Amino acid sequence: MKKAGYLCSGLLTLLLTGCSSYGVIDNTRINDTDTYEVSATAYSWKDHNQSDRNTSLDIAVSFSGGGTRAAALSYGVLKGLRDTTLMVDGKSSRLLDQIDLISSVSGGSFTSAYYGLNGDGIFDTFEDAFLLRDVEHHLFWSIVNPIEWFRKGGRTEMAIRYYNGNVFHNATFSDFKKDGPLIVINASGLGNGVRFSFIKEYFDLFCSRLDDFPVARAVAASSSVPIVFLPVVLEKYSGCDSTEPEWLKNAKAKLKVNEDPLLVESVNGIEVLLNKERLRYIHLVDGGITDNLGLLALYDFVTLGGGAEQVMHEIKATPPKYFVVISVNSSTDPNLDMDISNKEPSISETINSMSDIQLHRYNRTTQELLQSRIKQWAKAISTPEHQVESYFINVSLKDVQKPELRVFLNNIPTSFGLSKEAVDHLVDTGVNLLYQNPEYQRLVSDLQGEIGKQ
Repeated sequence: MKKAGYLCSGLLTLLLTGCSSYGVIDNTRINDTDTYEVSATAYSWKDHNQSDRNTSLDIAVSFSGGGTRAAALSYGVLKGLRDTTLMVDGKSSRLLDQIDLISSVSGGSFTSAYYGLNGDGIFDTFEDAFLLRDVEHHLFWSIVNPIEWFRKGGRTEMAIRYYNGNVFHNATFSDFKKDGPLIVINASGLGNGVRFSFIKEYFDLFCSRLDDFPVARAVAASSSVPIVFLPVVLEKYSGCDSTEPEWLKNAKAKLKVNEDPLLVESVNGIEVLLNKERLRYIHLVDGGITDNLGLLALYDFVTLGGGAEQVMHEIKATPPKYFVVISVNSSTDPNLDMDISNKEPSISETINSMSDIQLHRYNRTTQELLQSRIKQWAKAISTPEHQVESYFINVSLKDVQKPELRVFLNNIPTSFGLSKEAVDHLVDTGVNLLYQNPEYQRLVSDLQGEIGKQ
């Protein structure tokens, strides 16, 4: 199997683009005449509603980073959810149709964004549109094409043009299906280490519209590995009320009662984004740098929103009977020879190590934190008459039992060009890991459901 050739092409690109360049600005300013605040296309976590929203089941899903490997494993999980039926509010339903939110980073953002735009159409076209395409090969030949040397924005803009033309077809956030889950694409601020989510609440801090922002650009930011890609840049406009939003005031008030270290970090990050003097632009790169699982964005929504009870009140929702979080983790444990020799590692080995090992070191800590908090949130919104049951379902490549398959999957690189064999194994593995998960089986049993065939 080929190793991460795209990383080598990144080195070549550095040689071809030695002079300074400036990021393309493609976020637009909110005008005084805009009806944006009340627009149904605002894409806000607070205002997002589903036309068939149920009252007994809330599901949040997170997709991790990991290139096409992550995209394929996440796609497999979606197939498994599609083929699982259960009883919700007295009616039979596919579990897929009950998802309220999908939070994603890096490679997982390709799957979440594609599903948010196409719904069930993902099962007809996503493999050909993205999973089975050698994106690395295309981008490499774009880089060495002399015509591209004189176009603005460098290799990141090449990638965005490719994603726009071949995957997302010039879609903007206003094109996300209104009756589907809220798709939360996450990136990281290169200069300040702040987690940044492509939702209205964050764009409001920049006096900027989200509804006309290209989905391809958001996904490019979420998957923009530093050095290999240049950051995606957003401009912070002046003229809007940049005082603290009410939800931030509530979060600060909560800190006085319970100084949660992660909440402190989240509050500090929002205050960085509010700072007019120190921040005029934000340079966004791989979301995996600040949260490789996409779980901390969910944590931010609840804690910055004032806690589980306050969030339920803000979104005018009845506490569910079942609260479910499904974490799809595509991190691997490759067998590297680096540490048995004093030979200097190659550029590709170094960057792969940074993405495949260093970014995944704290995955277990994040999962344990969320598992604990989910139980706390469920308890907080429970009453003696209405108990909320919580489920944390961890779908991870580390749980593959078959030795040969595990070795094969662990040696799939973090790249955007995989073989059909690798993609097929990853998709099937996503389905099987979901179905074999004990917490998933408990959820389906509690909801009188039926798991699809493996």
